[in-house]
Amino acid sequence: MSKPVLGLTGEEYQPLTAAELEEMDQAVRDILCQTGFEVNSREARQIFADGGAEVEESRVRLTNGMIDDALKSAPSEVTLYGRDEDYDLKLGGSRVHFGTGGTVLNVLDLESGEKRKVNVQDLKDIARLVDYLDNIHFYVIPVYPEECTDKNIDINRFYSSLNNTRKHIMGGIYSSQGISDVIDMAAKIAGDKNTLRDKPFISFITCVMSPLKLDRDYTNFLLQIAREGLPVAIPAEPLAGGTGPVTVAGNVVLMTAESLAGVVLAQLANPGTPVLLASTASAMDLKQAAYITGEVEMGLMHAGMARLAQHYELPLYATAGMSDSKVPDVQAGYEKAMTSMLTGLAGANFIHDAAGLLEFCTTVAYEQYVIDDEIIGMVMRAIRGIEVNSDTIAREVIDRVGPGGHFLGEEHTMKYMRSEYFQPRLSDRQRREKWQQEGGLDASKRAKIIARDILAEHNPEYIESKIKQEIKKGYGNRLLLT
Repeated sequence: MSKPVLGLTGEEYQPLTAAELEEMDQAVRDILCQTGFEVNSREARQIFADGGAEVEESRVRLTNGMIDDALKSAPSEVTLYGRDEDYDLKLGGSRVHFGTGGTVLNVLDLESGEKRKVNVQDLKDIARLVDYLDNIHFYVIPVYPEECTDKNIDINRFYSSLNNTRKHIMGGIYSSQGISDVIDMAAKIAGDKNTLRDKPFISFITCVMSPLKLDRDYTNFLLQIAREGLPVAIPAEPLAGGTGPVTVAGNVVLMTAESLAGVVLAQLANPGTPVLLASTASAMDLKQAAYITGEVEMGLMHAGMARLAQHYELPLYATAGMSDSKVPDVQAGYEKAMTSMLTGLAGANFIHDAAGLLEFCTTVAYEQYVIDDEIIGMVMRAIRGIEVNSDTIAREVIDRVGPGGHFLGEEHTMKYMRSEYFQPRLSDRQRREKWQQEGGLDASKRAKIIARDILAEHNPEYIESKIKQEIKKGYGNRLLLT
């Protein structure tokens, strides 16, 4: 393990011009103020009405003034803290971070390679693995164990995560009681609720339903979290050609409007609530009427939304690094690398789903986390770009070596040989003969070995024993792993 590199500045790739941004912003405002959106929470409708919106039964229409006020009220930078300060995430502008995601029911077994249901041990083991992998910057809880029920899912997902990784933890939630339980548990670990609010090492996800619908439960969850003053991402998931327009630009406009509706509500409920404009948008394969995740256009969508988030001066929770492949193969590699590169170079702040996921976001694989750690490391190196100064231009070194010489023995080479080039853990750079002598293993098989070694050796427990006892006493047999 080494010190992680995170928060590099993107914006090298700008898929939208200033004029196009203005046009799309106007379309977003027209949707929110003229088309309107459905709100199925009675409390939320009242809050919108009190804030100046037009409310007609369940349809809500905002005013431009309400949108502008929310954009002023919402923090332009949000810090999501790790339990280790090396993993603090300062979100905003075009600073880039990559991490996990999903609420997945299946895993490829690390030993057999067979697909099976996720269990509570996987919940722990995936957190331990991600804790070790330096290029994965945060941990969106990626799995839903089969042993859990609606009454204990939230506390188990967050407890196992908090005990097994130092990185910032974000997760979806499934009940109001679950939100209260998780906040209470995290407050015990932090010391109290005020300390947790000051340096939140957990955050939440509440969803908007596409097209243009704030459902009752998730909207009430959003209000509960906002009143606690904790960070929340508010993603929409329009599928281009299905629940969203088939065009990339239309899908970007729709998902921005949907998430922005949630941002406005959070700011009306508790001004200053740390919110992330957010989306998990993808597309449908219209040949099969099926959800897909590995298309290059997903990268374009989230790169476009990154530019809109920068226009609004809001931090962005974006999506990249997914694949439709069923196994960790070449298809998974090129699909993941393409969307991660596009979204990262556009400067999206909190890029989730970028590690571990396969098969339309329904399956995770231990070896895929190792592979994706390497892909993310290479993407971050591309985002860092080319450092140009008098020393890196190397004019004096070139002059000294001259025609026909070599640079191997130069101090300049020793100075930059590690920092200038990404140092892979997984990639094989040996000659074929040496590779064959060592078993001729492909990258997927090597990644399995690395994952097994990490899990055999890396067994952190980040919740203090005394706090563990308090948590166990409070939640009893609802905790399936202790």
